[in-house]
Amino acid sequence: MRKIISVLLVFVFVTSFQQPGSDKKTIIDKNVKATIDSALKSFVEAGKIAGVSALIFEKNKEVYYNAFGYANREEKVPMDRTTIVRIYSMTKPITGVALMTLYEKGLFQLDDPLSKYAPEFTDMKVYKGVDAAGNLILEPAKRPITIRDLIRHTSGFAVGTDLPGLKELANKVDPMNVNNTLSEMAKKLATLPLAFHPGDQWSYGCSVDVQAYLVEKLSGKPFDQYLKETIFDPLEMKNTRYVIPEKDRTRFASLYRMQDGKLSREEESFNLKNAPLKPGGWGLTSTLDDYMKFARMLVNKGKLGKATILKPETVKLMSTSHLSDTVTQRMWLPSKGQVGFGIDFAVRTRPPASKEENSGVVGEFFWDGAASTLFWVDPVNDITAVLFTQVMPFYGGLHKGFRDAVYGKYLQGMK
Repeated sequence: MRKIISVLLVFVFVTSFQQPGSDKKTIIDKNVKATIDSALKSFVEAGKIAGVSALIFEKNKEVYYNAFGYANREEKVPMDRTTIVRIYSMTKPITGVALMTLYEKGLFQLDDPLSKYAPEFTDMKVYKGVDAAGNLILEPAKRPITIRDLIRHTSGFAVGTDLPGLKELANKVDPMNVNNTLSEMAKKLATLPLAFHPGDQWSYGCSVDVQAYLVEKLSGKPFDQYLKETIFDPLEMKNTRYVIPEKDRTRFASLYRMQDGKLSREEESFNLKNAPLKPGGWGLTSTLDDYMKFARMLVNKGKLGKATILKPETVKLMSTSHLSDTVTQRMWLPSKGQVGFGIDFAVRTRPPASKEENSGVVGEFFWDGAASTLFWVDPVNDITAVLFTQVMPFYGGLHKGFRDAVYGKYLQGMK
């Protein structure tokens, strides 16, 4: 009997004092939920946004959902988890996953020249300036654009540049016109000089649209079809698409713009018609639950339920920074915090350096969208979060408020 009691005492001690990391205490408790509610509600009440919704999973369980305000303020349509929103650049990680499914099939390597698969990008020229007559001064690229350049935004493509002469030429060629197919986009883009030598700078732009073009070329299928068959159908993301059918448009959130301290509704019809261009960098619409399935697949190392989208080692490759320290010019990427850049995700490499930076955990990977949407994957704590709103210009204050509400207490405990 004494031996049995001793065994029981040992069992109670071991199970009540778990090893670090074996069964970590949850972060999203009732106090954190109340803090998130208060934070999100305050942005609506202050008139900063018309509506907002958020969904969080922790350890494969839904631990938070709420919505405040309106998807359509003028018609008093409330924001909820069935609301369809424009995710803009949160399209990019989806494109990256699509491309990496082809990588797993051995159809390319990251350091392959882009021109191996898209010959129009052979012998690219690089902008050096303009002469006295206003003509472009060009030089040969020091090396070819690689697929790694595409996935980490170091390709040098000139769309969106402000460089004299090159800006005007890019506007004239207009590769990203929605009436271009991906193939037409690529051919036009390849006629433009690069803004810098491949690998020299991080510059956000149309690299992911070229990834979508590669997906088409390597798979032999239209890009939107490949997304549906390879990602959306297996994950049952039934509300994620470029074109919203008529029957679902009552759920489509209005887009708002903050100007002179007031919100005004904007018209944006891209998702209401079947345009030739299916961009890899933007353009998809989704719901909270749909995008959460995508995020949970990533935190589960490529699987969700019966669906396997990627191998664990591929997810690891995507969520590892591919930016070397030699890439010192990084546009506005430093505004995202202490991050590098992986395959279509920002990757947090160091803790926040100050309280002004967004809260987060080293090892997380994330991205956001122009209408102020956000998602992140925190593999350390097995957390995935999706935040939806529809306001321009990009409102980083909402993201900080949300992240601080989620991680504030946790990070204080880490000090």
